[in-house]
This record gives sequence, structure tokens and C-alpha cells, in this order.
Amino acid sequence: MGTIHLFRKPQRSFFGKLLQEFRLVAADRRSWKILLFGTINLICTGFLLMWCSSTNSIALTAYTYLTIFDLFSLITCLISYWVMMRKPSPVYSFGFERLEVLAVFASTVLAQLGALFILKESAERFLEQPEIHTGRLLVGTFVALSFNLFTMLSIRNKPFAYVSEAASTSWLQEHVADLSRSLCGILPGLSSIFLPRMNPFVLIDLAGAFALCITYMLIEINNYFAVDTASAIAIALMTFGTMYPMSVYSGKVLLQTTPPHVIGQLDKLIREVSTLDGVLEVRNEHFWTLGFGSLAGSVHVRIRRDANEQMVLAHVTNRLYTLVSTLTVQIFKDDWIRPALLSGPVAANVLNFSDHHIIPMPLLKSTDDSNPVTSTPAKHSSPPPEFSFNTPGKNVSPVILLNTQTRPYGLGLNHGHTPYSSMLNQGLGVPGMGATQGFRTGFTNIPSRYGSNNRMGQARP
Repeated sequence: MGTIHLFRKPQRSFFGKLLQEFRLVAADRRSWKILLFGTINLICTGFLLMWCSSTNSIALTAYTYLTIFDLFSLITCLISYWVMMRKPSPVYSFGFERLEVLAVFASTVLAQLGALFILKESAERFLEQPEIHTGRLLVGTFVALSFNLFTMLSIRNKPFAYVSEAASTSWLQEHVADLSRSLCGILPGLSSIFLPRMNPFVLIDLAGAFALCITYMLIEINNYFAVDTASAIAIALMTFGTMYPMSVYSGKVLLQTTPPHVIGQLDKLIREVSTLDGVLEVRNEHFWTLGFGSLAGSVHVRIRRDANEQMVLAHVTNRLYTLVSTLTVQIFKDDWIRPALLSGPVAANVLNFSDHHIIPMPLLKSTDDSNPVTSTPAKHSSPPPEFSFNTPGKNVSPVILLNTQTRPYGLGLNHGHTPYSSMLNQGLGVPGMGATQGFRTGFTNIPSRYGSNNRMGQARP
């Protein structure tokens, strides 16, 4: 019986563990700013939702969803700090880097779901357009814009900064880049701001605020309430178009795919590794993205028998470590060995079958079949060549090999043991057969067919 623990500590619940990890993150001073901005974000989001209800503006609601997305980005930044504090464990040997990838993917997908909800509500409003009150429409626009820009520019969010640069450009960025090239041709000093492409989060904040300003002016001048619905659709489409490339990129990372921009470099490194001294083959290579900016991989390297394993391992790791930060290399020596056939009298322990391998030899074709080498029928009466002593013919018995040799790789040979009685039936128990006769070719029971070593003076068939 095992040890009985009378005062075992009760296991913590999920929320207890979550609170413990939150305290670990909150102890770092870098997270204090994030927690402060998160508190302000919650307050601003509450006021904006109340103003959306009072103004009855669906466009302001769509713009408020960007503030909620900023809250998700702050949570992702906290998760990034937590990942930096935690070390890999036996359960999570690669660490927790994929958790921040999952946070980015979830944030962008939720933003797209919010955009789809806005599109659905806007389609219903086209059928019956309500009246829009512009009392706090412009105030809410500037409050949301100022907070979003202040949050994006004040906090360095590593996961979203990496994704925004690595993901493909959105249609909004491409159109703005075309306009920026024309503008920078007139004012070259603006090239550092607008080129090569703007920050997608800053761009969508500015574009959404611009759409709300146009909505406010048209409603104040002409009471054109339908422009509010049109602005909501525009903001929702811009949100969806901005978040979709980031969702695709983070989703590919979660699916453990290889980044397209490093495939050529990895192929070059694999070719360099295959040319190293002692390396015979590089196979089963697999590389995938572990987190943002970190690659993991595994590779099998077959080397010569006389090569130094540690030296080859050091050279392979040195070559691949420039791209692959987490690398697993399996070194195995070439185990193809020509079996050492028995020559001379059989040893006394040859009948110890637990120490030997019995390899059944395939039966040769009958003499009626054609010769596989010359594709001509074999002659029955023609004697064998002079150098072909004890050439295997029909019904060749198994070969007895010592167990000290390494099994050839990938040949699929059976290593079953033959019973002792069957071995006696094959000629090992015949007097004078296993004790006096020499084994020229390693076969034990070869018929005396050609008359080269006819024991009993039997006639040649």
C-alpha cells in the first residue's frame, strides 16, 4: 500500500490558478501600464456604448468595436509578458509561445465577427431607417479616436506588431499606399510616415473617424440619416479587410506550417548540411513555426560508420541554428553491413540459436525458367563454371549468421529462430557434415549437384 497523506493540500480550482498567474504578471512593473490602459479602456467603452444608445447611431457602434478590440490587444500584450516569464515544462516542452499566437487569432476573429454583426444590423436598417441624434456623435468619435491612437502608440505590443508586419497587406493599405506615393511625389518628407505601408490599426482608426465626421456633417446639413448606415457598412468592411490577413497568418502558425519566405533558405541549409564530412543522407526534415519569429524543426542525419557523431551533430546544429531556434537532430550511423559468412568448421556453440539469426533464403526458379541475367533458357546438361563452387541451387537451406553483426537497415529480413529438430533435419546433425566439411560460401546444406565435392561417390544427376 502507498503512503497515506492525512493533510494533503487541496488542489486549486481553475480560477484559483488563473488568479495566481495574474498575480505573477502584475508583479512586473511593465504590466502596470497595460493594466492602467485596460482600466481606462473599460471606462471609455462604457461611455461610448451609452452614447451609441442615445444617438441611435450604428456607425458609432461599429467604431466602438475598435475600442473593444484595443482591449483584446492589451490582454494579448499581458499574455506575451506572461509567456516571457514562464519557462518550458516537461508537459509543454516547447514553452508557451503558441499561447500568444492563439490570443492574436482569437482577437482578430472576434473583431471580424463584430464586423459581420454590424453588416447584419445595417442591412435591417436599410429597410427602416431610424432617426439619428447628432448630439454626442462627434464627441464620441473624438474620444474613441484619441484613446485608440494613444493606446496604439504608447504600448509596444510585440505580437500584433509582428503580425502587422509579417501578414499580407489589406486592401485598405494598398489603396492608401497608392495615394501616398502620389502625395510623397509632391511632399517627399511624408514618405517616412506613409511609406512603405501604414500601421493597419492606426489607418483603420483614422479612416473610421473620417467616415463618422462625414456622417455628422451630412446629417446636420441635410438630415440624411441613411449615411449613418452607409458609414457603418464602410467601417465594418474596413475592419474585416484589416483583420482577415492577420487571422490567416496566425492561423497558419497554429497549423504548424512553414513560412513561405524561409523555404528557400531552409533548402539551401539542408543542401549545405548534406555536403558535410561524414554525412551520407539528410531525411525526414520537418520545420514549422513555433511562435512569432521562432522556428522549430527536426531532422534525421545518416552518417558513415567511422564518422564522429558529436562532431557531425555540432556542425549540423551550427548550420541550422541560424534559422531554427528549437532544433532536434537525430544522428544514426550507417548500419548496412555485409554479413560475415562462416568459413571453416562450425563452432561448438553454433547450435545456440538464441545467439544467431536464421535468414531464410528464397527458392530459385526451376531450370525451365529463363536466366534473369542473360534472359536465355538454362541448359540442363551444361556444367557450371569452374569458379562457381557450391553455387546455391534448389532448396537452399538457411544461412546461420553470428548475432554480433548489426541488422541491415530497411531490408525487412526475418530473424525468427528455427527449432532444434528442424536444424537437425537440415543436415547439421549428420556426422561429418558440420564437423569436417568447410563452408566455402556460408551455406550449410548445399546439394552435391555438380560433383565438385561429391562425398559418397554418387553419380551426378
